[in-house]
Amino acid sequence: MLKSLFAAGLFGGSLVSALPSFGSLPEPKLFPRAACSGNTASTRSEWCDYSIDTDYTSEVPDTGVTREYWLELTDVTVSPDGVSRSAMAVNGSIPGPTLFADWGDTVTVHVINSLTSSNNGTSIHFHGIRQNYTNQNDGVSSITQCPTAPNDSVTYTWRATQYGSTWYHSHFALQAWQGIFGGIVINGPATANYDEDLGVLFLNDWDHQTVDELYSSAETSGPPTLDNGLINGTNVYGDDDSTSQTGYRFNTTFVSGTSYRIRLVNAAVDTHWKFSIDNHTMQVIAADLVPIEPYSTTVLDMGMGQRYDIIVTADQASTADNFWIRAIPQSACSDNDSTDNIKGIISYTGTVSTPTTSAYSYTDSCDDETDNLVPYISKTVSDANWDDLETATVGKNTAGLFKWALNSTSMLVDWANPTLESIVNGTTSWETDDAVIELSEANRWVYFVVETTLAVPHPIHLHGHDFFILAQGTGTYSSSVSLTTSNPPRRDTAMLPASGYLVMAWETDNPGAWLMHCHIGWHTSEGFSMQFIERYDEIAALTDSTTLEDTCSTWTAFQEENSIEQEDSGV
Repeated sequence: MLKSLFAAGLFGGSLVSALPSFGSLPEPKLFPRAACSGNTASTRSEWCDYSIDTDYTSEVPDTGVTREYWLELTDVTVSPDGVSRSAMAVNGSIPGPTLFADWGDTVTVHVINSLTSSNNGTSIHFHGIRQNYTNQNDGVSSITQCPTAPNDSVTYTWRATQYGSTWYHSHFALQAWQGIFGGIVINGPATANYDEDLGVLFLNDWDHQTVDELYSSAETSGPPTLDNGLINGTNVYGDDDSTSQTGYRFNTTFVSGTSYRIRLVNAAVDTHWKFSIDNHTMQVIAADLVPIEPYSTTVLDMGMGQRYDIIVTADQASTADNFWIRAIPQSACSDNDSTDNIKGIISYTGTVSTPTTSAYSYTDSCDDETDNLVPYISKTVSDANWDDLETATVGKNTAGLFKWALNSTSMLVDWANPTLESIVNGTTSWETDDAVIELSEANRWVYFVVETTLAVPHPIHLHGHDFFILAQGTGTYSSSVSLTTSNPPRRDTAMLPASGYLVMAWETDNPGAWLMHCHIGWHTSEGFSMQFIERYDEIAALTDSTTLEDTCSTWTAFQEENSIEQEDSGV
């Protein structure tokens, strides 16, 4: 059972401008899961003729079902914490609507760009979706497509070969943190039982200036201190004992004795969270889109872009009626003026009042949960066929702006000249600023090390793959570092520790141009990115060049007519 309270994910009543009518948009074509046994509250490991033991990397249900969605992007004015500012919305809401599918379904998403007030292009990336042999649908401006111009539309189609929880977001400039994002739920088996699925719960940082307004400060003075944070699109602003406090807190009701699945997403631009629910223990069953052996914790670390599926049992009715949900920004990563007041409420009675419960203790840090992550489907990493080490650095360019670099290369790619189009047109050499690494051979193992001497942690996200975490630590990487190759943790986003290293591995089993980048929004825009061109010779045949070129032609005409200048890395 899915409760609509989490799934709705609206700014509930906080949209303060008149939003356009979306009545003309077709309703999603949703089909119920085919009738079959299993996946009840006591049999979550079962899924029709499959189960949690099925190796989803090599076997996927053939459902024959296409889930079809229409998303319209608009400029809006919002007040999620009671303070009004401009933003962007998906179908009139922030977060946007959740996309639902079953494991094995085909998902088609039509995106209409109605950002005519801001004159913004756009693209939509489906974070963590493997896009097996569908690189063109990865939705990355300058890499897999030109931006979709205002008054234009684009259609993405991909297969749900994984299951679990993730999100979609814009991959154009800093637009994701203007409000262009929403949840993705792919139904499938689970490694533990639960009664009800509460859907996606977003954790966002927030400011009363737009990220575009803050970017110039980030470029010249470093990451700005943000004003607030939101839980599923809402929060208060100001102290609880202040008469000037605005906004309202997220809240939901627990029924005593019921176990709930909650799908956590860190959608922040620059905040690492410690997440907890007072007096409650969380059972963690998935990291990103990888089912894991369940483990229990009271405080959960969440880097930007990461997701965790947790099960919480309502077993504290005798303790209190109301409990705090806490999302605590870690000052080891960034600063927030509302660090102690980004909270929601769980009520056991349905009558919400200010909780008097206390927080669990924690150490302020930007750690990963790596030591706790044991993938349920066990995999062994073979010896490397190719390896590389990239060092992350930061410095100011000749204009006095901060730029991040990997091995002295800061990515700068052109909205109007995406990598995929260049490949289709036969380009075989690349500019240094394209930050390209070619992986030409099929089904070979890549070992990749990212390290930094700077005391700044970074969430590293790879498109097109789940990667294996072979090692992760502080200090300088060397050949003496022990690598875990027997069922190491795997996911699509992991933390590069401050003054440390991250050793990743993956197999070249997915042709395409795949971006790897820091998921701190400022850093991506400042060039902390690179791209892998994987199995070049196979990519053009997998690409619909007509659609690609049509989008680029429309974008180029729009950009020239409106004198649109690119002011960031392009991704």
